[in-house]
Amino acid sequence: MAFETIIVKIDDHIALIKLNRHDALNALKQKMLAELCTALEEADSNDKVRCIILTGSEKTFAVGADIKEMSELSYADVASANLFGDPVDRISNIRKPVIAAVAGYALGGGCELAMACDFIIAAESAKFGQPEINLGIVAGMGGTQRLTYAVGKAKSMDMNLTGRFMTAEEAERSGLVSRVVPSKKLMEEAHSAAQKIAEKSLLAARTVKEAVNRSFETTLSEGLLFERRVFHAMFATEDQKEGMAAFLEKREAQFRNRWRRGYFRLCKTVIFEY
Repeated sequence: MAFETIIVKIDDHIALIKLNRHDALNALKQKMLAELCTALEEADSNDKVRCIILTGSEKTFAVGADIKEMSELSYADVASANLFGDPVDRISNIRKPVIAAVAGYALGGGCELAMACDFIIAAESAKFGQPEINLGIVAGMGGTQRLTYAVGKAKSMDMNLTGRFMTAEEAERSGLVSRVVPSKKLMEEAHSAAQKIAEKSLLAARTVKEAVNRSFETTLSEGLLFERRVFHAMFATEDQKEGMAAFLEKREAQFRNRWRRGYFRLCKTVIFEY
């Protein structure tokens, strides 16, 4: 499918999605978000893809929502359209691992988009912020919620109330990003991480993503129970047998991303009706 606001390339089991409105600093207009969701969903359903990288340009990841597009909207407009609700939900439903590779500014909706990915690799030039308060509004794509989970109440309040930016170094120290790398090596590092994930069992990677995300939405005891059930379920996959055999035989595992025959119905029942 041809896109106007993003570029998509698939190579060696990795889908690279690049935001491509550089003249507007990758401001997230509705068309871009719609195309992004479509590209993510297509990659998620593509059997050749095992990991996804989302990035912007060398100078800007995304500066936020398109203000020109929103400035004349009324409460009735945004409420009836559930503005940003559909894209956030669709991105959250992607099952394959998604890495955000961030250079330059990731502000407002750009910061929220990066946080909606599974983890962020930041260039030294990266700057994160939720400056919506400067426009007389608040974050609408997770900036008061995901940011608080990532960095804690104090820093989230600071950033959302003052609109200040967080450097890459502070973002790593605060837990917002997984690592900071030299700007020139950002995409190299992102591809390296994606390749390592792509080499693993896709069934296991999807389950890791689901289990970690579950920890934010339930109690510790329920989360531990869920983790234990999906751990048990992995023993119904061909990949578990192959992975352990490869370890014992001191060779590289050749994962096939398949359940063992006759086990899927049982695993579905165990996992989702635990």
